[in-house]
Amino acid sequence: MNQKLSPNLPLVQNADLEGKVVLVRVDHNVVKKGKIADPFRIESTIGTLFHIVERGGRLVLMSHVGRPRDKKTGNITVSDATSVAPIAEYLEKKLNISFLTPECPATERGIVDPGNTLKDAVECLKKREVGGVYLPNTRWFAGEENKGEEREKFAAMLASLADVYVNDAFGSWQPHASTYDVARLLPSYAGFLMQKELIGLDAVLNPKRPFVAVVAGAKYDTKIGPVRALFDRADTLILGGVIYNTYLAARYNAEITGVSDEEEAMAREVISLDEKKGKILEPRAVTESDVADGRVEGKYRTVDLNDIHNGGSYKYFLDVAPTAFEDPKLKSAIGNAKTIFVNAVMGFAPHFTDGSEALYDLIDQNEDAMKLYGGGDTLATFKELLPGAYLDGIDEDTYYYFTGGGAVLKVIEEGDPYALEPVRALMESGK
Repeated sequence: MNQKLSPNLPLVQNADLEGKVVLVRVDHNVVKKGKIADPFRIESTIGTLFHIVERGGRLVLMSHVGRPRDKKTGNITVSDATSVAPIAEYLEKKLNISFLTPECPATERGIVDPGNTLKDAVECLKKREVGGVYLPNTRWFAGEENKGEEREKFAAMLASLADVYVNDAFGSWQPHASTYDVARLLPSYAGFLMQKELIGLDAVLNPKRPFVAVVAGAKYDTKIGPVRALFDRADTLILGGVIYNTYLAARYNAEITGVSDEEEAMAREVISLDEKKGKILEPRAVTESDVADGRVEGKYRTVDLNDIHNGGSYKYFLDVAPTAFEDPKLKSAIGNAKTIFVNAVMGFAPHFTDGSEALYDLIDQNEDAMKLYGGGDTLATFKELLPGAYLDGIDEDTYYYFTGGGAVLKVIEEGDPYALEPVRALMESGK
């Protein structure tokens, strides 16, 4: 992957950092129930943070953690479960500097007015009383995702804290105040991770062929755009998860528990396209379960696709059966591929992971292909099921791990990595 970046993208290595307060947006969304689940995303930003410190910059970090906002009421819960404190503690050991994590007064709407808390923390940084500041979870602030005056004030407040803005949060692709608005208010640059991810995307958008794409998801309606885009780009498309359930229901006119009529209608569009192209390769066996919330002995079974008949009614399909990956056609497609993109947990984890393990193992056997894994659940599941292969892949040129699966799918849908709004904001800042 030796592709060049757009000349219009301002890079952190070209920024004037000496003596400057540098506001860095990272994607350190790795905290589960108050503990770091996997430090991969943190480790991926260390290069940028070291670079800023070595060149005389003073670090002010910010990241979102979890989903503290209630979608129905709009209320924001500020609690230890979504705090950045564990991240700051981890970074103190990695960077050997002390971090201040300021606490702001909060209401049921989150942090509406932080007062002078954040400015006082930055003053401590300027006086070298601390080595860095890690701002509270950006999603604790009412203005982060809101629109209008509240958001404008929050963005302006963030910009007032620093001299320079660096975005190293590839996975945080949605245009929120901390990823988009701030870039319009300060001299702004792409961090090293952001640069690396944009270059890595070229292997997906301009793959060596044959190109096999494997995609799964909990809801078909949220993946329909990327599925259509991958269908156009890939030589072979393999589906998993609820996406595959929806496909099977539409393809075989079967009633499968959990699949809605609306999603089934969407799936028929891709099925219609595939009648001419023949790109979709069906795993020929699935795991049917009578219950959706666990793996209960005697309550699940393997169903061959040959046994799924028109008008038939079935319970939950919670996994692609591992025997499906013994199919010569599927083994040949993956074994002969030159590029494999995976954004897929094939079954309902943590109870049904056999299909995912069989898939990842088969992919790992192809030593020549460029293997690109979307971040998030896909990478976490790969690491859990095949830790040896995962660790080997970190140092192998034939593996690439993206830090944001959703961001990759968005880029595939748009067809251009520079179409991501936070990236576009950086480029407009550079002009």
